Amino acid sequence: MLFPTGVFALFFLLVFLAHWALRRHLLADRWLLLGASFVFYAHWSFELCFLLLALGLWAWGAGRLVAPGAHARPPWRLPLAVAGPLLVLGWFKYADFFLAEAGALLARFGLEAPPLLGIILPVGISFFCFQAISYILDVARGEARAEPSPLFVLVYIFFFPHLAAGPIVRAAHFLPQVAAPSDPRRIPFLMAGLLILGGLCKKLLLANTLATQLVDPVFRDPEGAAAADALLAIYGYAAQIWCDFSAYSDMAIGVAALLGFHFPRNFDQPYRAASLSEFWRRWHISLSSWLRDYLYIPLGGSRGGEARTARNLMLTMVLGGLWHGAAWRFVLWGALHGAGLVAERFLGLRGAVAGPRRWLGMLLTFHLVCLGWVLFRAPDMEGVGGILTALGRWEPALVATPLLAALTAFALALHLLPGDWVERLERRLVALPAPTLGVGFGVAILLIVTLGPSGVAPFIYFQF
Repeated sequence: MLFPTGVFALFFLLVFLAHWALRRHLLADRWLLLGASFVFYAHWSFELCFLLLALGLWAWGAGRLVAPGAHARPPWRLPLAVAGPLLVLGWFKYADFFLAEAGALLARFGLEAPPLLGIILPVGISFFCFQAISYILDVARGEARAEPSPLFVLVYIFFFPHLAAGPIVRAAHFLPQVAAPSDPRRIPFLMAGLLILGGLCKKLLLANTLATQLVDPVFRDPEGAAAADALLAIYGYAAQIWCDFSAYSDMAIGVAALLGFHFPRNFDQPYRAASLSEFWRRWHISLSSWLRDYLYIPLGGSRGGEARTARNLMLTMVLGGLWHGAAWRFVLWGALHGAGLVAERFLGLRGAVAGPRRWLGMLLTFHLVCLGWVLFRAPDMEGVGGILTALGRWEPALVATPLLAALTAFALALHLLPGDWVERLERRLVALPAPTLGVGFGVAILLIVTLGPSGVAPFIYFQF
């Protein structure tokens, strides 16, 4: 079920009304939210809802076993607890990848390759597996309590606004909200509406248009692309993936806010970063902080000297790349970012800078990120080579047009807006009567739907 569709609008209206009607009955309301989340996911696959249920129950039971003071917890309990979600993730996401690599190796020695399993990747599996791991580890560290009933844990992991593509919300942050009654007097209607409206605009007008008219045609056939086509498609994909993913995050935050829940911010103008380390503090913040707290720091972080720090950075980013997809291009994408972070640390370029040096850092960081996006977007390594080769093909452009160039520039220029634009606009609009705001939002949504291309493409991060 996609956010910018009539089906979701009707679904959410029913959930919204029922949720606030049950606000005085906490358990009944949480059962409602859990049922709504499974209906939301069943729109893609009813059968895989049972996988969600099994994973959630595992996380709840594991939390009971690894909680501090749980019967003098033996050391094997925590690795076993975390292994459950990791095995689910590994089976669905990486089994066919490793079988294909093993088959290629066997073929070199004239041996028969094993058949692929044809496993279908569940939508959002990486996100809800990481949610489960977050709960288990937060409980083990004493940062969240082990819930006596599975209900709240299941709502935390599978709450439908973040189920398919995040943000990855920490158990210590979200479980107290699940356990407390929602207060209808504290619903930030205007803020939520602005986030949803901005998300619709970024997704339907910008991301979908750039995808269908520029990025997809060039990356699908790089052999027929000229240098201008390839270059604009690379910039276009940088704009598309930011508009697409930040749109989902904004709408998820807005939808959750209308139900009385707070999600953390997931993007902070990432292309304004003057270094890769700053980029990862601004891009997909919930994932980068998850990797830092649950992978980089447990590996040793920056303790133990520069060599070990470089190793930990590389391992974290390579595994982060592999998290995005079972393909060597994602591994190389993670390695590129890891090597960049190591180089920045070695050269002392991680600190905040100002003036011309900052602008130069922003320019270099943006183009390094764009180079990584080629690995991210191309269907395979042959496609990567095709795009890079096309950059040297000085022929008349076939796809790039002034209109698409202007649309790409406009999407990237949104980074020049103040970081608190929602709060500023909210302060200006708060004095307007509610009917006026309602009509304004309705007209804006109608214009966005009318001006955008027909159909709604799935969000990019659904595949992860």
